[in-house]
Amino acid sequence: MNSFELNKILGAVLATCLILLGLNIGASALFAPVKPAKPGYNIAVKEDTKGGPAAPAEPEKPIAVLLASASVEKGAAAAKQCASCHTFEKGGPNRVGPNLYDIVGHERGTGRGGFNFSAAMKAKGGEWSFDELNEFLKNPRGAIPGTNMTFAGISRDTVRADVIAYLRSLSDSPKPLPAAAAK
Repeated sequence: MNSFELNKILGAVLATCLILLGLNIGASALFAPVKPAKPGYNIAVKEDTKGGPAAPAEPEKPIAVLLASASVEKGAAAAKQCASCHTFEKGGPNRVGPNLYDIVGHERGTGRGGFNFSAAMKAKGGEWSFDELNEFLKNPRGAIPGTNMTFAGISRDTVRADVIAYLRSLSDSPKPLPAAAAK
């Protein structure tokens, strides 16, 4: 093949590319897409038309009342989700989180076999009482802002009470249950 035919082929390819580029620029100028002010789609949700206001949320019961009917066995089952980060046996190793044996009544942010607690946990100080464990297990980052514990929390108060009863049982001398206030 001689150079004249090669030049014709390359010229045709170049001309085609230039024509396509020109058409693309021209079409973009004529048909500019409208960008929405807020990206996403509106999702139609059927509203509740049964009338009347929603039932008020049940007031949260004190942990002392909940612990009176808490189950250690159910707490052990619920605490299995904690086993990925914590151990429960006496003298057990620390993992991502500290060993939780004898945690009820223990000083917060100290000991636990040399576990490196967050600065927020160390600064909080005090002992793990039943009420404080309840608040922490409900929302760890809300109870102690800055904690390294990434767990979202246990929303059901009866499950939290079961877990606290299980943690209380993990001790050589378990702390006495708090007295429930008489109604």
